[in-house]
Amino acid sequence: MKYIVFTDLDGTLIDHNTYSYEPARPAIEMLKQRNIPLIFCTSKTRAEIEVYVHELESSHPFISENGGAIFIPKDYFSGDVPTSKTEGNYDIIELGTAYGTLRHVLADIRTYENMDITGFGDMDDKGVSEDTGLDIASARLAKMREYDEAFRLNGDENTANRLKQEIQEKGLNYTRGGRYWHILGDNDKGKAVNILTRLYKKEYGEIRTVGLGDSLNDLPMLRAVDVPVLVQKQNGEHDPMIKDPEIKRVEGIGPVGWNMAVKEIIL
Repeated sequence: MKYIVFTDLDGTLIDHNTYSYEPARPAIEMLKQRNIPLIFCTSKTRAEIEVYVHELESSHPFISENGGAIFIPKDYFSGDVPTSKTEGNYDIIELGTAYGTLRHVLADIRTYENMDITGFGDMDDKGVSEDTGLDIASARLAKMREYDEAFRLNGDENTANRLKQEIQEKGLNYTRGGRYWHILGDNDKGKAVNILTRLYKKEYGEIRTVGLGDSLNDLPMLRAVDVPVLVQKQNGEHDPMIKDPEIKRVEGIGPVGWNMAVKEIIL
């Protein structure tokens, strides 16, 4: 049986505050030794993910910006890949809406609904750095968005409900992560995971998929895998917005829970 592991990054594989994946290092190394693909499936940009691809010497596909696109190293699969375009060393499957369109719609909602919305595109590198706790170089990578705008909404639940309605009426979608709201097109993590799962099945036959996340925006991914796992958030609790009883809840915050869960499942 071939295992494929899909994982969120922020608050899951990497710590919410320190951005470190060191507590998960033993399980990461175990996956490498067993040649089990580790697929990053995150709200982060391509540029941000490539830092982790480089550091962890990953040769596997990854999913950026909440399922906005799938980046597959050239010649990774032996069969045909339904590629949207090719750039550098990647065959890219695009599922998301162009960033400029998303920014335009969000600006309209902010203006006409008089909402206090601040997106990454409204801030410079220093502003994103201060807001996220990222260093300046990492903040610059976080601003290199292609299919998803991350933003903060200052308002109560009534404002939030109005915002959701406005986004949907414009034919777009939204999700909420650990820190930010996201406006996006007709894409989510689950759709991207399903596409990659089909490609892996074609390549290997019988596979077993594992998914690990911590927040509501991971729910589509968790519902698309055979073994869904929810790790604890920074406050030591599991996301109360995720109520699906089929999802395994593990003890351990972020990468600590991730490490234990992966080792338990694979071993």
